[in-house]
Amino acid sequence: MKSTFSKAGAVAILATSANAQLYPDQSPLNHTCSLQQPLLSCPEQDPSKVDSCCVETFGGLVLSTQFWDTITGRESEGQVLPSDSWTLHGLWPDFCNGSYTQYCDLNRQYDPNPSPNTTNGLPNGTFIPPYNGSSIDTFLEPFGLWDLLEYMNTYWIGWLQPNAELHAHEFSKHATCFSTFNVPCYGPQYRQHEDVIDYFEAAIKYFKRSPTFDWLAAEGITPSNSTTYNYADIAAALIKYHGGIPFLGCSGPRFNATAAGANSTDRGYTILTEVWYYNHVFGRPQDANAIPVDASASYRTNCATADGAILYPQRANGSEVVAAVPY
Repeated sequence: MKSTFSKAGAVAILATSANAQLYPDQSPLNHTCSLQQPLLSCPEQDPSKVDSCCVETFGGLVLSTQFWDTITGRESEGQVLPSDSWTLHGLWPDFCNGSYTQYCDLNRQYDPNPSPNTTNGLPNGTFIPPYNGSSIDTFLEPFGLWDLLEYMNTYWIGWLQPNAELHAHEFSKHATCFSTFNVPCYGPQYRQHEDVIDYFEAAIKYFKRSPTFDWLAAEGITPSNSTTYNYADIAAALIKYHGGIPFLGCSGPRFNATAAGANSTDRGYTILTEVWYYNHVFGRPQDANAIPVDASASYRTNCATADGAILYPQRANGSEVVAAVPY
């Protein structure tokens, strides 16, 4: 039997969707993305001329971020770090010029501890009410995605917070600022929290494409509490495999405050803790058709750049999952 769904009806539905869009200029076109040309996210696309559910028109500079922690702070609850792997932190949408926004849709605010607690991080910003509903990880249950949840609880690990709080924070703060994860993009067949699932799966796609631990180990850079490394060597190893210059983040004491850095002018930090991989994407970020690009020349690291200044520490005893013994 032929459908009686009319062109006028389609226009009416799309018009309703357009009015509900998070961003005022988001396209009212159809969202069958297989029919759309997968345009590149940067430079910015005009949302009035493309389907912004199929081409990222808001946060076109996509950052896949990973952390190297040595503890979780929740070992007694069984929350430990994966063996021989960095952990996923999030998937972030920056504007093409490197600036960014956050908590773009408070109707999808599932973060119990919003940070910052206003939309612009300033006292004059819109207050972000803490979420007090069901844990975001329970959103996977109606979809039966137990393997996805298991993966997240293995590799997407919170520090001093339950894993689910980190997952909620990353979705609420960052996913709501992608045009392609906006609820109206899913049309009339949308299932509640389908956008959340898509974000989780997309973040994991990018994470799996950038095995930081393996890339560094292949170049002889492995965790050690005695050996130190050069920023240039760490960066070169990751550039070799990823293709773009990442941001490398460090914590701990500044180099010129250490015994090794006495009288140095290098004020960079000395303990390796994070990496951000930058990408432009064709079409939807969730399809992961990415092109590696360089981090901004003005902000590629806060680490010390002196020779031998960086410690890549081993995980604390009891903070890493015990690897299975082969048999």
